[in-house]
Amino acid sequence: MIGQLAISKAGHDKDALYVVVRQEGDFVYLCDGRLKTPEKPKKKRLKHVQPVNRRVDGGLLRKLQSGEKVYAEEIKYALKQYGNKK
Repeated sequence: MIGQLAISKAGHDKDALYVVVRQEGDFVYLCDGRLKTPEKPKKKRLKHVQPVNRRVDGGLLRKLQSGEKVYAEEIKYALKQYGNKK
C-alpha cells in the first residue's frame, strides 16, 4: 500500500487527500507535504482511510519503498498531479 493515494474517512481531516508513506500492521502513515511532512507523518488506522485507485510516479514510489529520504515538495507535486488528472 506504500505509495498509494488515500482519502481520510474519519477525524478532523475527513476528505483530505494523502500519500501512504509507511504501513505497520493495522496502521498507515499519511503525508500531504504541507501539514504532515514525510518526517512527521499522520498515523491512522487502516479502516479510517479510503484508498484511491492511483499510485505516485515511479521515482517517488521507489524512494518510498527503499526508505530513501523523501521531500515534502515531492509529495505535494504527486498530489497536485492527481488533481490535474482528475
